[in-house]
Amino acid sequence: MANTIQLDVVSAEARMFSGTVLDVVVPGVLGAMDILPRHAQLVSKLSPGELRYRAADGSQGSMFVSGGMVEIQPHVVTVLADTAIRADDLDEAKASEAVKRAKDALEGKDPADLNYEALQAELEAAKAQMEMLRRIGKSRQG
Repeated sequence: MANTIQLDVVSAEARMFSGTVLDVVVPGVLGAMDILPRHAQLVSKLSPGELRYRAADGSQGSMFVSGGMVEIQPHVVTVLADTAIRADDLDEAKASEAVKRAKDALEGKDPADLNYEALQAELEAAKAQMEMLRRIGKSRQG
């Protein structure tokens, strides 16, 4: 079909999705990017956040990506995610604990022992998961 895109989402652990979609929204570093068929070629970094797509059969899918890269071609979108978690597999308790762990580590340790960049990235990813859980929780209820 000329009005579809092949979407491939791969994380370090597994292939998360491969299929034909009508559109896809990825969390770019400068904001969400809505990608439609025949999009201009582009390579971009991803921020922690929600990746959404609408499959060719009309169903919708969603997953959390912690960062990575996206390559966009006119009819193919490839997402190489650092970590990807399907929306149904997100765990609010785990995300909340990750936020607490990262905040505690940033507040209470000797600065020489900390990797601030790694802790900040972990904190941002956990906060983005919590935000996605709030958003999809509301949409599933209402």
